[in-house]
Amino acid sequence: MFGRSLLTVFVPVVAVVAAASGCGGGSETYASVVDKAKNDKKLVIGVKADQPGLGLRTPDGAFTGFDIEVAKYVARQLGVEEKDITFKETVSANREAFLEQGQVDMVVATYSITDARKQKVSFAGPYFVAGQDLLVRSDEGALTGPETLNGKKLCSVAGSTPAQKVKEEYAKEVQLQEERTYSACVDRVLGGQLDAITTDNVILAGYAAQHTGKLKVVGKPFSTEKYGIGLKKDDTAGRKAVNDALEKMFSDGSWTQALQASVGASGFAVPQAPQLERY
Repeated sequence: MFGRSLLTVFVPVVAVVAAASGCGGGSETYASVVDKAKNDKKLVIGVKADQPGLGLRTPDGAFTGFDIEVAKYVARQLGVEEKDITFKETVSANREAFLEQGQVDMVVATYSITDARKQKVSFAGPYFVAGQDLLVRSDEGALTGPETLNGKKLCSVAGSTPAQKVKEEYAKEVQLQEERTYSACVDRVLGGQLDAITTDNVILAGYAAQHTGKLKVVGKPFSTEKYGIGLKKDDTAGRKAVNDALEKMFSDGSWTQALQASVGASGFAVPQAPQLERY
């Protein structure tokens, strides 16, 4: 009898603990980010923390950049004020997992929309269309595009594909150098050990803005990368609401203003807002 009464007490306790732990991530208890924003008045947004001009954590712990401004604008349209946003650092490798696990409610982190990723998450946007480009020293005149890199030293981060694309398609004699971060690539180009860096043009523009007068983006993009806002898979209501917010940001001038303030100092030519791809 003692064993049965103990079991009777224990099972409800386990049920309570399990229910509580199920609420830990927050957003997984809601069908849509719209419901989370409406009911909790809070959002957790995944962003990059190491990309100047896009998503950068400052020494005081704050986040700045174009992605951050887009995230704040969208959140406000959903009913969440800036003070009630928690920015959570994401890296390229964990963005899908963070959304699937409910660790974040959306991701605004130079997140290129691809068919493969659409199998795991939903996308609103694009809110920016980037293209692969080169970052070189400001006094460099010979490097005008990827085809001019034969015999030159080109840097990209370990595990990325842009530098390999240059070697395979444009300059077979280029010397590829890998660093752990783009910041390390920047230091080596500034120091003269390497000649150029390649990744998306707007990311490069952020570094050029950080080192005004010392670095420049060549300005000849040779790929297309559509940045979207990642949401939980099949969050149709959330995708529509975020797209509506982006459309408003495009039309009221906030998008252009945010991009100019974030990377304008690099000389980066601010493009027209992209066409949303609703699905």
